Amino acid sequence: MRGYPEYKDSGVEWLGEIPSHWQQVTLGRCGGFSGGCGFPHEYQGKSSGELPFYKVGDTNLKGNEKYLEKAENYVTQKIAIKLGATINRPGGIMFPKVGAALLGNKRRILSISGITDNNTMVFSPKEKDNDYWYYWLSILDFGSLSNPGPVPSVNESQLKVIKVVRPPLAERKSISNYLDRETARIDKLITEKQNFIKLLKEKRQALISHVVTKGLDPDVKMKESGIEWIGEVPEHWAISKLSYRHEVLLGKMLDDKKITGKHLGRYLRNTDVQWDKINDCDLPQMDFKPSEVDRYQVRKGDLLVCEGGEIGRCAIWEKEKSCFYQKALHRLRPYSNKKDHTRFLFYVISDAVNQERFISRANKATIAHLPAETFRQYRFAFPLFEEQKEIADYLDCAKNKYDSLLDEVNVSIEYLKEHRTALISAAVTGKIDVRDQAKESAT
Repeated sequence: MRGYPEYKDSGVEWLGEIPSHWQQVTLGRCGGFSGGCGFPHEYQGKSSGELPFYKVGDTNLKGNEKYLEKAENYVTQKIAIKLGATINRPGGIMFPKVGAALLGNKRRILSISGITDNNTMVFSPKEKDNDYWYYWLSILDFGSLSNPGPVPSVNESQLKVIKVVRPPLAERKSISNYLDRETARIDKLITEKQNFIKLLKEKRQALISHVVTKGLDPDVKMKESGIEWIGEVPEHWAISKLSYRHEVLLGKMLDDKKITGKHLGRYLRNTDVQWDKINDCDLPQMDFKPSEVDRYQVRKGDLLVCEGGEIGRCAIWEKEKSCFYQKALHRLRPYSNKKDHTRFLFYVISDAVNQERFISRANKATIAHLPAETFRQYRFAFPLFEEQKEIADYLDCAKNKYDSLLDEVNVSIEYLKEHRTALISAAVTGKIDVRDQAKESAT
């Protein structure tokens, strides 16, 4: 796209040159700022007949929605006046002003009058150009503007003096109309690609589920497994409890008070075991006495399964060097490496997790867990070793193809997001002239 006919130096390094007929002003000249207000929980309600009370989390919805249509909480006007809260009119642009949320460019335009919490701020434009300033605020790097300290934050005095550029009002509306149209197109493409990713993952999991319960031979004679969620399996497959074929042991419980430093060893935590990958960098240490080494050691080929958190998430330890593991993990090891193939079991567990078979039997008294004794009682279908290996190899090949395609789609989504950001920045700083495109859109 072409730029404007004439430019001038803005005097601001990151803005560079701007169209010669645009004004350079401070953000404070274009509107006012108001901080939010904290309300005790007992003052908040769900009645839609009161004033909407928007919280910082309301800015963090998925996607790129521009408008904030409704609130989850409400307060009375009497309480709002009593606590000195600012009632923001429709069109105000709400954004986080403190904490990690500040760093992610989440801005929302209020559709109706409302109050915001004390972790937010609202910018109210003086003219009817809130859409233009919505886009302008979205390109500001609040992280670089924030106050130093453990918790990033910004205040009104900092924001008021920010140098911005302001085209004539009609042009501001043209820019926002153009960006509405183009970002909507990009957002639609992103949504389509995200739906495609979801479909790919579903197809990948459906393939795993089918193969680990039905095998690779479509003509094989079947029998009832006796397990409702598995259904029929090939006639020659064995139905066994997990504990009959694999050793299932929890790791060592962490007790900081008992760490002496005499027998330190690195150990894996629940968070270190992700799907089909294990983090082995910067691991913590605790004591493992010589008598405990065999009991709590992880060897190459062991399957580690999460006992809590995302129950059943698992990966195989592929390192030659051994390690240890904490109680938040199960270590599964076949009693016979000639009878059972760990990679096959990885896919069996993956299928069970996808079908939520572990969650339904998990101990949910506090945080969901899968106790070892419960885990050992699960029954699965097991073919002979060679068939287990054949299935695992087949699924590895299919998984690699799916993962490669998923990577490509994810890269394209990131490109679209970057393009969206760059397009907004170029339009509101005058690097591209969108006036003709806006006219074409209107006709």
